[in-house]
Amino acid sequence: MPRLFGTDGIRGIANVDLKPTHAYALGRATAHRLAGVGRPIVVGQDTRRSGDMFAAAIVAGATSMGVDVHLVGVVPTPALSYITGAGEFAAGIMVSASHNPAPDNGLKVLDQHGLKLAENVEDELEQLIWNSDQLTGASADALGLSIPDRDLFDLYVNHRLSLAAAISTRLHVVIDCANGSGGLAAGRILRATGADVDVLFDDPDGNNINDGCGATSPGALAKEVVARGADVGFALDGDADRLIAVDASGQVVDGDAVLGVLALDRLARKSLPHGALVVSILSNGGLQKTVEAAGGQIIRTPVGDKYILEGMLVSGAGLGGEKSGHVIILEHTSSGDGIVTALEIMAVMTRAGRSLADLAAAVPMLPQQQRAVPARHRDQWEGDPAIRKAIAAAEARLGSAGRVLVRPSGTEPVIRVMVEGPDGDLVAELADELAALTGERLN
Repeated sequence: MPRLFGTDGIRGIANVDLKPTHAYALGRATAHRLAGVGRPIVVGQDTRRSGDMFAAAIVAGATSMGVDVHLVGVVPTPALSYITGAGEFAAGIMVSASHNPAPDNGLKVLDQHGLKLAENVEDELEQLIWNSDQLTGASADALGLSIPDRDLFDLYVNHRLSLAAAISTRLHVVIDCANGSGGLAAGRILRATGADVDVLFDDPDGNNINDGCGATSPGALAKEVVARGADVGFALDGDADRLIAVDASGQVVDGDAVLGVLALDRLARKSLPHGALVVSILSNGGLQKTVEAAGGQIIRTPVGDKYILEGMLVSGAGLGGEKSGHVIILEHTSSGDGIVTALEIMAVMTRAGRSLADLAAAVPMLPQQQRAVPARHRDQWEGDPAIRKAIAAAEARLGSAGRVLVRPSGTEPVIRVMVEGPDGDLVAELADELAALTGERLN
């Protein structure tokens, strides 16, 4: 049977690849494996049209096993993580496909601490999903209840408001909410710093999430930052667990640059635990050089914010994240949270009295190109001799200062090609060649 769980839960096109029956089976499996009798779970969702359908299916599955389900409604993923870990819940399930387009959806399971599951637990859940009809359900008089519990969202909002209150700033900020769940609280929280905040793309209709806006499409935000004369712009993704920044001139500042700005600030204040920054294998080599030159160290993990967190917990690091904009600041949150990241950037800008462009300029990046190639057989790339030969040839042309990474996506049906090196033209050329070859060989 095909593996259901990728690097960020179970994903697919709603009602096509990912069906209500999957959510129903997951509800039963989660109740059986993580909850048991007497311990409730909590369910949240982003703004996709299909969210209600999947949440209802999860409720049906879990309550059929005798487990109560608290429905918090539309919330950011980091909010559900906070709620799950702060309450008496055995698990949380978030219905979201994060930065993916509206037709997609996903199911993310969190443990009682609000953390993503270990792979062995995902494997157990997967087996239970495929065999959910064999699980013994509750008797009619012991079925679980569906409990609307919107007030749980206040736990998250109040905590983030307390973080914002510790920052006093007069910055002019523009935030793009991607027509996603972050719009429910982002403007209010950022305004609690004293900043002048303009909110964009906060009119979700179920079908416009991440559509020409948000962290994957920051162009519209960049234009508005310049047009409004703002100091900084922030783009969330659909479930607000990642953030891409834009400086006052409209230049995009990606997750690597943001991590560099935050790490340099902490190193200068001697508040970066062990001097360590945890990043993925995709993070730019320029970030590594900058942090090491400032006396810090870089720890690399596989791609995926759950691996970033694992690396942080093992190493004792307090800061980690990915180029995509997932940033984990462990003193405040155990998950990526774009709103918290925005607060941290605002705090550094205010404390230093410097623009984001000036701060980001201290983290020069190596030219890097990434390509996402649709591939039916994306998991077979390592066994293809032509692809292996092309990668070796590209690495030889780049020399010791460059690198090539090819990997199947854990969230989309594509294979990702990354090329990095000191010569931008060569990097682009090699990225195009490798992308064309992998598309040809794996389809």
